[in-house]
Amino acid sequence: MKVRENIVIESRLPDHFYSFIRPMVRAHIHFCGTVQGVGFRYTTLSLTGWVKNLSDGSVQALLEGPREKIEELLSKLKVQFGSFIRETQIEWVEARGEFDRFSII
Repeated sequence: MKVRENIVIESRLPDHFYSFIRPMVRAHIHFCGTVQGVGFRYTTLSLTGWVKNLSDGSVQALLEGPREKIEELLSKLKVQFGSFIRETQIEWVEARGEFDRFSII
């Protein structure tokens, strides 16, 4: 925030500009249960990566972003879709920065 001649100018950059102060991580997530079609894609919180339905009825996601944003997504999914999710497996690794958007594949 800048103050100039008694005028306050608020500035807020998009989240990706703050990645240098919030380390980026990659989460490979596997959701088991009755999880296809429940709307995971609508809760991605500006993360990058992808989500896809698997032939066994589970859902796989590969997400990149600040760890706290991914954890926030997982919390929201648990609240919104917890009754559909029987098991969640998560592997945390270093981000590679290969995605520029979130995709459904």
